[in-house]
Amino acid sequence: MLGRLNHVGIAVRDVKAAAEIYRTAFGAEVCEPVEAPQHGVVALFVTLPNTKIEFIQPLGEASPVAKFLARNPDGGIHHLCYEVPDIIAARDDFIARGARVLGDGEPKVGVGGALALFLHPKDFSGALIEIKQV
Repeated sequence: MLGRLNHVGIAVRDVKAAAEIYRTAFGAEVCEPVEAPQHGVVALFVTLPNTKIEFIQPLGEASPVAKFLARNPDGGIHHLCYEVPDIIAARDDFIARGARVLGDGEPKVGVGGALALFLHPKDFSGALIEIKQV
């Protein structure tokens, strides 16, 4: 059901500063930041040979990432994103297995333009899981 790990989301206070560390230390390819008001974040992707890192910073105090950073002032891993070929089929399978989908349960267009959903961290050993249709 799950495909490859698409990215690891890391909550930070400044996406440009965080990405510069990866550019300098690893020579990683860094994209420009993108504001996503519908998700309450500014996101920036760093491309690595086998996956991506998504640095996310809050876009306003109501952002879920602002709440995460209030609990984790130094930032940290926010979520893991896995690819799925059919997000509706994957959602229905997760629900049938007892997992909880966050929000209204309907896929939303994510920062990268693909349909995505988030699964409750209490159902996955404390890890917030994003599934993304590719």
